[in-house]
Amino acid sequence: MVASADRDRSADDQSTTYLMTNIVPQAPDNNQGPWAEFEIYCRTVASKGKKELAMIAGPYGSKGVLAKGKVNIPETVWKVVVIMDSPGQVDENTRVIALEMPNSQGISRANWRDYRVSVDSIESKTGYDLLSDLPSNLQNKLESQADKR
Repeated sequence: MVASADRDRSADDQSTTYLMTNIVPQAPDNNQGPWAEFEIYCRTVASKGKKELAMIAGPYGSKGVLAKGKVNIPETVWKVVVIMDSPGQVDENTRVIALEMPNSQGISRANWRDYRVSVDSIESKTGYDLLSDLPSNLQNKLESQADKR
């Protein structure tokens, strides 16, 4: 779920992306299409002066299983990115991009922007409380809106 190219500070950082806890079965059209384009976009944003991007990603749902029922094939993959001007500094103007993408073929040419949702949408489907370290009024504001930039 975290791309190796996003963890290139050291060999140890990069090696953590190859752990099974960071891997889910993804359809090639998803992984090599809009998901990859969004990862490239995030790296571009980081290289153009943003000081920190905090990311969390995961799957939900099931399209079946592999490895004798031990590996779930998710129906949907999601990612939330908090883009900060200064490390750890989040305010009401902080950009938050949340994506929910179908883990399926046929979307290789889709634009990742078409999959933007609110953080609240992801939380309602996963049961997670994703930006819980923020003050509740700020968390509520940032989680309730889908990115439009």
